[in-house]
Amino acid sequence: MTFYYRPTVTEAFSSVQYIMTEANFGWLIRSVHRWSASMMVLMMILHVFRVYLTGGFKKPRELTWVTGVVLAVLTASFGVTGYSLPWDQIGYWAVKIVTGVPEAIPLIGSPLVELLRGSASVGQSTLTRFYSLHLCVASSYCCIYVDALSNDT
Repeated sequence: MTFYYRPTVTEAFSSVQYIMTEANFGWLIRSVHRWSASMMVLMMILHVFRVYLTGGFKKPRELTWVTGVVLAVLTASFGVTGYSLPWDQIGYWAVKIVTGVPEAIPLIGSPLVELLRGSASVGQSTLTRFYSLHLCVASSYCCIYVDALSNDT
């Protein structure tokens, strides 16, 4: 999908439309990506409930629980950053709301919002940041984390 997607405010939606209608099997690739991401988030939520109800986070499994929390944060990060990339009305308002949440934090809230958005308002810099977070940063953290886990054994 990265071959056809253009992370600009003016071209993002039309590039997603191109992927869905004209790119070879683009509709299939995007649909599988979107549905599997949604299922991943749903399964993660169900798993969190199961762990909570069965007490799987208690001694001696604290480290396993911390690993799960890190993976849950990574999953949520992928979900939030990917949801905004089509830059339709839903994605725009989701980004506006999600990036506005840290503003409630005393002292560092406003600078944190500006760091997330890239400016005072949601726009091109926000879309670029979320695209790079979705493709590079979150993927890199995921690979580093999996590598660190595999080196411990």
